[in-house]
Amino acid sequence: MFAPQPILPLLAEVFHASKVMISLTVTASTVGVALAAPIMGQIADRAGRKRVIVLSAMTLGIATLLTATSASLGALLFWRFVQGAATPGVFSVTTAYVHDEWPVKRAASAISAYVSGTIVGGFSGRVIVGFAAERFGWHWAFVVLGCISLMIGTYLWLFLAPESKFERPREPSRIVDGILQHLRNRELVAAYTVGSCVLFSLTAMFTYVTFHLAAPPFSLGSGLIGSIFVVYLVGAAVTPIAGRRMDRDGHRIMMIRAAVIGVVGALVSLIPSVWAVVAGLAICSTGVFIAQAAATSFVGVAAKSNRALALGLYVSFYYGGGSFGGTAPGWLWQKFGWPGCVGLVVAVQVVIALLAWRLWGAKEWPRSRN
Repeated sequence: MFAPQPILPLLAEVFHASKVMISLTVTASTVGVALAAPIMGQIADRAGRKRVIVLSAMTLGIATLLTATSASLGALLFWRFVQGAATPGVFSVTTAYVHDEWPVKRAASAISAYVSGTIVGGFSGRVIVGFAAERFGWHWAFVVLGCISLMIGTYLWLFLAPESKFERPREPSRIVDGILQHLRNRELVAAYTVGSCVLFSLTAMFTYVTFHLAAPPFSLGSGLIGSIFVVYLVGAAVTPIAGRRMDRDGHRIMMIRAAVIGVVGALVSLIPSVWAVVAGLAICSTGVFIAQAAATSFVGVAAKSNRALALGLYVSFYYGGGSFGGTAPGWLWQKFGWPGCVGLVVAVQVVIALLAWRLWGAKEWPRSRN
């Protein structure tokens, strides 16, 4: 999904595009996710989880290979959109699969472990693309990534256990009816709003930090910029621990803590040192990943029915926020540079904390005392 981030400066040169225009390579995929997620959720609620997960993973691999054939920015944006449209069949449906198959008391821990897996994948994709593009060219970066995606899809086909507790709805409902039902759920709407803010923050930080580090005084190349995403591994290690705390303290408390961590990390990245920027990214991304786990797990608990659709709708809001996170900070970047982007992320973290505090329900409090 976000693998091109380390090579955005390179792609801007190749296609003679501005920073705002080239950031659309990130936005195109997130828009694809936002549009396709509810549909994928509805299909998974009817056709079953594993079938949709495997087909989506294979489609994602093929679309990634075709991205390498792009001869213009328009073609690149098209295939990035297709990649995004295939993604929720893996992301949101796997989340529903976990909620179906795991006991309720262990759901938050299981989702946190799953989020850790997505973190490792996000790190790997960026590092692979960064070094492959620097050594062989940007086309081959997508070829390598596409082949890996197809191998993962094949592995899922062969070894992912078929769902055993999934129950299809007795009476198929229209997708509009299901969406309206979820949007009438106050807690789900709050979770959807928080989710959009979460990916907005992550996308804004990691899209524009590449321009920050590629410019003087740092002047880093694509390979080194790609390697900074090793900070994701900090989040991969911390998120499962946070999941166990979430089972004990509740989703709301963990979300507020995550927002505070995000603010601290964003502010640390303002220090004019590569190591300070990397440390700030590590802290900020860890807070964002904990927030992602809290919001995703909360949706699975708050949804009364059609869980895959509820999670698909969450993914739409989540990646809708990511779409704005890829482009909206560009205007601040042009006027204020990196400090402008950081200020925006800090403001969004404050919004996350306030939303969780006011709208996630007082029923979370008793869990924090146990």
